[in-house]
Amino acid sequence: MRQARQQRRPDVTAGNNAFASMTRPPAPTRRRLVAARNLLIGCACLATWDGPALVRGQVAAAPPAPATAPAPLDLSRFEKDVVAFEQADRTSPPPQGGILFVGSSIFRQWADLHAHMAPLPVVNRAFGGSRTAEQLHYLDRIVLPSRPRVIVYYCGSNDVNANETAETIAGNYETFSERVRVALPGTRVYFASIIKAPQKRDRWDVVEAANARVRAYTARTPGRGYIDLHPALETAPGEPSLELYRPDRLHYLPAAYDRMAAVVRPVIAQAWAEVTDASPLPPQ
Repeated sequence: MRQARQQRRPDVTAGNNAFASMTRPPAPTRRRLVAARNLLIGCACLATWDGPALVRGQVAAAPPAPATAPAPLDLSRFEKDVVAFEQADRTSPPPQGGILFVGSSIFRQWADLHAHMAPLPVVNRAFGGSRTAEQLHYLDRIVLPSRPRVIVYYCGSNDVNANETAETIAGNYETFSERVRVALPGTRVYFASIIKAPQKRDRWDVVEAANARVRAYTARTPGRGYIDLHPALETAPGEPSLELYRPDRLHYLPAAYDRMAAVVRPVIAQAWAEVTDASPLPPQ
């Protein structure tokens, strides 16, 4: 009887093998499916990889960090300063056809400008920590009314701090220059180089690129000039004279302006003589 029960027991192993034979594809088909799957995975990897090919043991480099966007700019932030200029001009009008200094705080803080440039007829209309876009914004209100025959421009340092590109900085200056040409065709415009202050050492490449673009523009453009301030403010090329700086390593002590005047005044005096048909002024 036990033998009979054993004969009636179903053959599970045989059943499983039979099911497996019905559900698994033949070996050649399995190999083709595996190959197809591996091909699809490889294609997907290639489609998403845009870097250089890797060799065994090499680690993929991280993608470059995106460039930091320029800081937002509120073009009305110095409106009070410009209104103050306009009120002062109504009370005591500046000389027409003189020499106008415009730009940001480096010029705004030039307290002895008139003494350094005497007897040249200079007016200082630099304001705040302005950027090149703000010089454009207020050009019609602080530059054109006095119809200057010579303009000295220092701006761009704050653009560098705000993550603007060299192309934007130089482009804004060129737009400023060409707008002056349309309104005042005979006016000379001089760009004082953006200074490589210690405070922005990690952005000196932008400073150098912006200066180079403006220098190239002035070289090919009549009535435009470039004044390099660096020789007066460095102990050696690329080595700022730290004793000239305030603690912020950006703005200057009075001694720095003495040095700047020694570079700027001869250029402006010569330009003034040429636009007024006068004899060049002797150096101070």
